[in-house]
Amino acid sequence: MLLPVILCGGSGTRLWPLSRESHPKQFLALTSEQTMLQQTAQRVVGLCSSIQQAPGPVLVCNEAHRFLAAAQLTECGISPTAIILEHSARNTAPALTIAALQARSDGTDPVILAMPADHVISDLAVFQKAVADGYEEATRGTIVTFGVAPEYPETGYGYIHYHPDFSGALLPVRSFTEKPNHALATQYVESGNYLWNSGIFMLRASIWLKAVKRTRLDIHSACELAMQKARYDLDFIRPDAEAFESCPSESVDYAVLETLASHPEWGVPMAVAPMLAGWSDVGAWDALWRVSDQDANGNVLKGTAVVEHECSNSLLMSTSRLVAGVGLENLIVVETPDAILVVNKNHTQGVKPVVANLTHRRDSLVHQHRKVHRPWGWYDRLDQGEGFQVKRIVVNPGSSLSLQMHKHRAEHWVVVEGVADVTRGDDSFQLQENESTYIKVGQVHRLSNPGARPLVIIEIQSGSYLGEDDIVRFEDAYGRMSP
Repeated sequence: MLLPVILCGGSGTRLWPLSRESHPKQFLALTSEQTMLQQTAQRVVGLCSSIQQAPGPVLVCNEAHRFLAAAQLTECGISPTAIILEHSARNTAPALTIAALQARSDGTDPVILAMPADHVISDLAVFQKAVADGYEEATRGTIVTFGVAPEYPETGYGYIHYHPDFSGALLPVRSFTEKPNHALATQYVESGNYLWNSGIFMLRASIWLKAVKRTRLDIHSACELAMQKARYDLDFIRPDAEAFESCPSESVDYAVLETLASHPEWGVPMAVAPMLAGWSDVGAWDALWRVSDQDANGNVLKGTAVVEHECSNSLLMSTSRLVAGVGLENLIVVETPDAILVVNKNHTQGVKPVVANLTHRRDSLVHQHRKVHRPWGWYDRLDQGEGFQVKRIVVNPGSSLSLQMHKHRAEHWVVVEGVADVTRGDDSFQLQENESTYIKVGQVHRLSNPGARPLVIIEIQSGSYLGEDDIVRFEDAYGRMSP
């Protein structure tokens, strides 16, 4: 059985301000109407009639993104086999290890197709053929990787050195090199015997566990203990947090593949399937410009409120207001409601240090957008000042916030659209459009949407402290109870 495993734990800091810690790039619709996670999940649907597939993928994601990930899969009609939650990000090697342990937990040994959730593949047919070509070899115990012909000496990718004397759908692997310097990358590209490592792998679950146990016993042991002590919460699997956090943070390439390739005597063969499938990891803004449709002057315009005059080779993006560019060349301009990025297209790697600087300053713009998604819907911070905050809150049909209380703030609610079921202390009542209510400091309350359309309210908070952590939950449908 082929089991897709989607690795969904990336942070996407180089795509700030659109990608943020609470809503990273894999959950964004960057190149189509679907998010990158949704595109990844659908990439193997209808792959090949001769290959039996699992009913759904295994997803490994950050605990903070669990409801977002589950909702996006539901939106595109895919039911995951399991969603495994990382208490903290430990990179791809531990993520693949806990997925393989889960895959083996029922006594079977499926062929895992491990795919990062934040890649673009424009030619789906070519990708699916590459998977079908490598499947039989993977069933026999080979680690099958997927390589991309390098277009330039990129230092942010890994490289696969293959035997040039072979031809066919699969080529034997000589070595892996993760993120070489520019001189070495240039040498690799000019040699013609190297491929970019796409980060996509296909192998039996048992083969991965054998390989990681041989090369990094510390990772294997920590993940094994974390899964042995895992808790099952709603539709989620939670590996033991303490055991998983003790696991070293390493990539698949560094932890296993580089070492494994230099030890053929260990009996774990590796092969690479070259593919010309329009692959990109969209790791930075220049990469998004490169994979997007460009006009005659090389411009990419994203958003409904973008105009340009005499611009060239630039990307202009708006999400909430008009962005106008005049005489721009080789620039990236990204507008969000609370931050604007302007960067030369040749310096997009510098966005990451900017985010690091903001993190050091404890700036909230690193962590979340003004619009924040919740399992019941979302809210948008419209205004805030000393002692007050104004939000637009949208509650999905049939959804409900937790039964909760705040120690430091009061709340005024005004219904703008829909009907609200309100619990306030011992009272329960409905509010129609243009009606309002007041929640005192310390008063137990809940807001629910009994209707068939979204409930929209304006909430005005007032008090001595307005942080999101001022909340005590007494009942919650999403497993977020207060201690």
